[in-house]
Amino acid sequence: MSGRYFIDTNIVVYAHITNDSQKHDDAMNLLRSHLTGSRLWISTQILNEFYSAMSKNRYGHADIVAFMKAIMQNMNTIAVSSETVENALYIRGKYQFSYWDSLVLSAALESNCEAVYTEDLQHNQVIEDRLTIINPFIVEKAK
Repeated sequence: MSGRYFIDTNIVVYAHITNDSQKHDDAMNLLRSHLTGSRLWISTQILNEFYSAMSKNRYGHADIVAFMKAIMQNMNTIAVSSETVENALYIRGKYQFSYWDSLVLSAALESNCEAVYTEDLQHNQVIEDRLTIINPFIVEKAK
């Protein structure tokens, strides 16, 4: 296990807004539990989507800038490159995800993450035999 985790946009948005208190608490707990060393990863795509989502939630530019600076200080950021896009196109074709979700998965793979935290994809699905999708809002029942 690499100990690296990729964080999708919805997780950082829930960590900053309180419309859904349970998801806010879950997102905050997830981020706090992994805030050591170089464990958390995002991409420039996530930052762009975060800005857009926070704007739609009526946050002002100055507040969003402050949030984004804090995110960038606490997480590693990978830039979306032409290689990231090429791999996203491959993932899109193989797994039939949306292009944007494929781009997230491509960046997570490129960052050598072992898991991507998102509510948008199938929980526990494994991509390319090395990246597990985890929906942190699903409460799994003990067997």
